[in-house]
Amino acid sequence: MSRKFVLTVSCPDRPGIVHALTSFLVEAGCDIDEHQQFDDTVSGMLFARTSFVAPSSTLTCTELAAAFRPVAVDFEMRWQLHDISSPPRILVMVSKFDHCLDELLYRWRTNTLDGELVAVVSNHETLRGMVEAAQLPFLHIPVSATTKAAAEQRLIDVIDEYDADLVVLARYMQVLSDPTCKYLEGRAINIHHSFLPSFAGAKPYHQAYARGVKFVGSTAHYVTADLDAGPIIEQEVIRVDHRLSPDALVTIGRDAERLALARAVSWHCQRRVLLNGNRTIIFN
Repeated sequence: MSRKFVLTVSCPDRPGIVHALTSFLVEAGCDIDEHQQFDDTVSGMLFARTSFVAPSSTLTCTELAAAFRPVAVDFEMRWQLHDISSPPRILVMVSKFDHCLDELLYRWRTNTLDGELVAVVSNHETLRGMVEAAQLPFLHIPVSATTKAAAEQRLIDVIDEYDADLVVLARYMQVLSDPTCKYLEGRAINIHHSFLPSFAGAKPYHQAYARGVKFVGSTAHYVTADLDAGPIIEQEVIRVDHRLSPDALVTIGRDAERLALARAVSWHCQRRVLLNGNRTIIFN
């Protein structure tokens, strides 16, 4: 029996990095089944994602990581090693809109999401039936101006309780506080109903209509304290024209939201997204 892992690295570019990485895996008896790299000539950094199969199912992530650490230190790597047999645990946050949640549920049921949905949190009761029909826990955490701090602490407790690796804001219509954004740094994805950086904030489709745009789109990005300004993972656009009302643009835009968010979640779960400052490297 074998075991599959994914190794992601980023480090200052210099000769010998890929040789050292692949030599380590060969000496460990591992078989590389996918390798992608990107040499960023602007920042002088190298980014790589290597998927490989270890010869024994008893070989653990901890053992491999300990053996690889000297290589990482030598090349000043930021790196992560993941056991693919343990898919990331995903907690979804919603409000009243159901289209993005519906897409995630469908992909989860058909084993095409690459992650495991473990619970859904909402500030409204609207989608309880939909979630419980999927046999997932539904946790109602209402939010108001006076209860926001307590609600966010409850959210953090729930994330810890369900041991969630990734939090997905699937049209969750509340702005998270700076401390909560910091707590979730690098492991929370939001879908914004606009092709960022244009039309940030409220009612982006109405803003787009007022500008007479010829495309509408959506943006999946990591959550940061800077509202709608986190590193972009995926964007989807759809061509439109002058005949469409703001409400029609909203309807069309929901298709873009579903696709962009689902792709971003899947790529994150497959460890295909590497951060490069406020930009992302996507090995898809």
